[in-house]
Amino acid sequence: MKSGINPAIIMSLPLLPLASVLLLLCLIVCILLKALSSSTAAAANNDKKLPLPPGSMGWPYIGETFHLYTSRNPNIFFALKQKRYGSIFKTHILGCPCVMVASPEAARFVLVTHAHLFKPTYPASKERMLGPQAIFFQQGRYHALLRRLVLRAVMPDAIRDSVAAIEAVATRTLASWEGGRIVNTFQEMKTYAFNVALLSIFGKEEICYIEEMKRCYYALEKGYNSMPVNLPGSPFSKAMKARKRLADIVANIISSRRRRRSRTRTQGIGAAEHLEGSCDLLASFMETNEALTDAQIVDNIVGVIFAARDTTASVLTWIVKFLAENPTVLNAVTEEQEDIMKSRGEAKEGEKCLTWGDTRRMPMTSRVIQETMRVASILSFTFREAVEDVEFEGYLIPKGWKVMPLFRNIHHSPDNFPDPEKFDPSRFEAAPKAHTFMPFGNGTHSCPGNELAKLEMLVLLHHLTTKYTCSIFGSDAGTQFGPFVLPFNGLPMTVSRKCS
Repeated sequence: MKSGINPAIIMSLPLLPLASVLLLLCLIVCILLKALSSSTAAAANNDKKLPLPPGSMGWPYIGETFHLYTSRNPNIFFALKQKRYGSIFKTHILGCPCVMVASPEAARFVLVTHAHLFKPTYPASKERMLGPQAIFFQQGRYHALLRRLVLRAVMPDAIRDSVAAIEAVATRTLASWEGGRIVNTFQEMKTYAFNVALLSIFGKEEICYIEEMKRCYYALEKGYNSMPVNLPGSPFSKAMKARKRLADIVANIISSRRRRRSRTRTQGIGAAEHLEGSCDLLASFMETNEALTDAQIVDNIVGVIFAARDTTASVLTWIVKFLAENPTVLNAVTEEQEDIMKSRGEAKEGEKCLTWGDTRRMPMTSRVIQETMRVASILSFTFREAVEDVEFEGYLIPKGWKVMPLFRNIHHSPDNFPDPEKFDPSRFEAAPKAHTFMPFGNGTHSCPGNELAKLEMLVLLHHLTTKYTCSIFGSDAGTQFGPFVLPFNGLPMTVSRKCS
């Protein structure tokens, strides 16, 4: 069984009650003992006698887990460590000896130039939920194959014809917020991102399965950060049952599409070419030349849904907050989007929907998205594991230790971004220094769906700023971590249509 930790677990730590903390520590005692012995052996076998990075490993077995738990903001825990020890330091949390790196050069070393020395790592329970053959957990040739198949479905050439369909999802979503009721911005953005993800994966053909897929996914989501105790009635048990049903639904969709494909081939070349020409993600995975098994397809579809939903929704939630707090920026975005709307209004009837070209004419809105991803840093860090003893800057990173590039620390370093806590989209009028801005990760394991994520943000913001006004509540209520960094209570707001 693999041991490891997930960013989602750490970011949710401050929300756990003490009883859960104690239970967690009891469950990982064996992992602690194993990790401690393996890390000690690795250091002892180091022929070069390199020192470990500076830092504190905390109490025996427990490490510094309690320090992390008692920190109201996990980012403060990491920032204080960096201030004391520098941009590379060691610690021991959740059963794992870790090396944290917080410089662009170190992140590039781990994620790009020496990525072969560091493998992705997740707890076994997370692999079971998402699917052990999903792209997140892979390396080598199989990972390269999966990444190519995903990119084929979500790169600009593939998604440029999806603008109208995404726009339809956006307009329906915004219309559902009207009426003066208070909505939870994050939850509503999750629904929007989920619907776009399903559209990108399945196209419009599998609509009859969508509602049941949503119910299953919501049950899976509730158990994702629960204790991995598979007892009847536990959140984890319910999540695993939902995961099985979700897999069954996807398998049914695969079978249904294969049957349609077979029928169209018997109806003539034109019909078959129409079906084969589908460019959604499922079509890419089902390409006969690639020979993915149904189990591999299911694992990767569930994984893509997971990756596509909460991160995009978190960024959109922060954008709403930052625009409300910065009227000058909001006015600039609104003017840019109104100019595009006016140009579409002068187009011929039937051509008044947004186009791919329109989304390329939104520089101010794009800078707002970039600055939001920098300030909020939804992915505060990522996890890797050293596959052998590694030397970096005169220090030893022992085999089996976890390595965490701290994206948020890099994004908030004044050496990389002057006055880093200030929300200032104009800083992206010039490209940032290399490897200082990594909202989608970096290297071969960076998020392949970043172009789709940016597209769905641009489309929603076009309609939100040109047609609606938002009133947010509790903007100064602080930040919560559960598991992603968010405005408190998901940023409650009301939405109303602008007067014509």
